[in-house]
Amino acid sequence: MKEWMFPTLATLFFWGLWGFSSKLVTNYLTPLSALLFEALGGVVVAAVVILVFNVKIEMNAPGIGWAILTGAFVFLGSVFFLFALKNGKTSIVVALTALYPLFTIALAMIFLGETLTLRQGIGVLMAVAAIILISL
Repeated sequence: MKEWMFPTLATLFFWGLWGFSSKLVTNYLTPLSALLFEALGGVVVAAVVILVFNVKIEMNAPGIGWAILTGAFVFLGSVFFLFALKNGKTSIVVALTALYPLFTIALAMIFLGETLTLRQGIGVLMAVAAIILISL
């Protein structure tokens, strides 16, 4: 197995649980209350990982800045995700929001000069078709 496969599958597993459990959360809490407790859960996990793996915290101003901005983006996305789940069907909301890589791909192409092969481009077009079909 390639070394990136296990973490990829673990991500798929935990994000799948996250999408499902977020709907359960919004059955009991408002989206903004849920966000607070989700953040608390994240802090606990981060602390445990840092302690268990004896992580040496790196200090690099641009890296710290990007990390803080990235954290802000993920929590802003979570706010809107929770509001969408509160009022929408889990299967539709999670499927549509799971297509966020399309936006990432566009940014990577524009700002990082990354390119797609023909096969990857066809995959992107299929994802766009999925958005249209799912949202109708």
